[in-house]
Amino acid sequence: MNIKSIKIIYWISTVLLALFILPGIFFLNAPMALEGTRHLGLPYWFHLEAGIGTFIGGLILILPKLPPRLKEWGYVALGVVYLSALIAHLSVDGVIPMSFTPLIAFAILLISYLCYHKLLKHADS
Repeated sequence: MNIKSIKIIYWISTVLLALFILPGIFFLNAPMALEGTRHLGLPYWFHLEAGIGTFIGGLILILPKLPPRLKEWGYVALGVVYLSALIAHLSVDGVIPMSFTPLIAFAILLISYLCYHKLLKHADS
């Protein structure tokens, strides 16, 4: 795959993530969001921590020219969030289709991550 295709896939996947992640900060205390974390048995402080942390991670991914190590940690943190959401939903709701929705965001995150590293490797050469 050529570098132009990798850049396009990187930006499409990263912008999709940003469009999913960043607006969430405005709905942090929406009844549906609060009920979602209550349903999973999570405390309110964790709801705030995860929401604010996810927002910061989304900013780290979308802002260009940040240090590669910071972006790497942003990817790791968001990966932990999505895998933890999968585990939480499976633990509480069992194996139902809706329990696997965090895997969609995780798959897009993985595509962005892999393309990011290909772009970094290309920039170093």
